[in-house]
Amino acid sequence: MGGMPVLPSITDEILELKERRRAVILAHHYQEPEIQDLADVVGDSLELARKARDFEGEVIAFCGVKFMAETAKVVNPTRTVILPEIEAGCSLVDSCPASQIQLFRQKHPEYAIVSYINTSVEVKAESDILCTSRNAAKIVDSIPAEQPILFLPDVNLGNWVKKETGRENMKIWQGACIVHSTFAARKLSAARAEHPWPKSPRIRSALPGC
Repeated sequence: MGGMPVLPSITDEILELKERRRAVILAHHYQEPEIQDLADVVGDSLELARKARDFEGEVIAFCGVKFMAETAKVVNPTRTVILPEIEAGCSLVDSCPASQIQLFRQKHPEYAIVSYINTSVEVKAESDILCTSRNAAKIVDSIPAEQPILFLPDVNLGNWVKKETGRENMKIWQGACIVHSTFAARKLSAARAEHPWPKSPRIRSALPGC
């Protein structure tokens, strides 16, 4: 006696489409576990963009936000990059529009613009140097002391870099991620007490970025 036909699950459909399109699926750390389970690689945005180069195929499906998919396209220019939700944005990126960076450069051409990698591709194009959270202080240290700097877009990373380098002639863009800003200092202190971390600020700075 015949039963009801077994319909393919959404997971089956995704994997079939992935094989047919010769795609690799990248998932950011912030994605739901169900998405991470389907991914070929899970990591932070720049790490994922780089690791995509190790895969054969024509399509990169980036499960993250828009600037991450843009970075993947920059690193993999010959591949098609797909963002499942085209409106997926980032408050940190939104806080630093390229038009304002262009205006700043027009008014202050003497400044070197150092941008954290978590920016839009348009802001990257306006920047002199890109950095990660891991090498930001080293990058700023490499710039001649007399050269004024605009560091963007993350005010928290910028303040830390300024403290680490002692760079007084560095302006800091007042951008922030609303998600990260919800972490209260008292909660972080409690978590740190429960889970001790190495004391070296250089080691702490090696944490992956968004």
